[in-house]
Amino acid sequence: MRANGGRVLGSVRTPFPGTTDFSSFIVQAQASRAKVIGLANAGADTINSIKQAAEFGATRRGTKLAALLMFINDVHGLGLQTAQNLTCTETFYWDLNDRTRAFTDRVRSKTPDNLPCMNQAGNYSATLHYLKAVKDMGVQAAKASGADVVARMKAMPTDDDCFGQGRIREDGRKLHPAYLFEVKKPEESKGSWDYYKLVQTTGLEQAFRPVGEGGCPLVRS
Repeated sequence: MRANGGRVLGSVRTPFPGTTDFSSFIVQAQASRAKVIGLANAGADTINSIKQAAEFGATRRGTKLAALLMFINDVHGLGLQTAQNLTCTETFYWDLNDRTRAFTDRVRSKTPDNLPCMNQAGNYSATLHYLKAVKDMGVQAAKASGADVVARMKAMPTDDDCFGQGRIREDGRKLHPAYLFEVKKPEESKGSWDYYKLVQTTGLEQAFRPVGEGGCPLVRS
């Protein structure tokens, strides 16, 4: 944040696990008059933080909430009245483009009440690319060496309806674009699961930690 010209006005660590009450931390963040309150938590802690921020009017004074780890299913559970204007990042959104909508249409009948998030999309993408590698090298060769399968997966470019084109880096990191979203206001939504506005796209080479900073023993210089 500082490298990009921002200022950090304060931070606080919350008990984990052990609390569902984040009110005092929200009030402390409000008192800093920060433009953005970043939530570096996940799951139920994130949901409770957002609910309590709404209850305390944290976002009514022009402050934005930014969740570092958030899924569309969490937004669905919170409802737009509570989650509106929240910013978050995901690498998949069902209504992002024609390909993501096509994928969602194929699975919607099996999960009509719970549309896929980036986790489910990632499982599909990884499995599909593995199967493509097996087909490319032959089943018997794939059975003979798992290491060869991994090497083939890294050598082949990735392409699927969830993430589009990408690649698997030498350290095993899958590279694809990431997206900054803002949660819509209730009046902006056209219906159920129409929750995100795209704010910014980060290209696949910039969306993940540089390979040289990971310290991965699989990378040979």
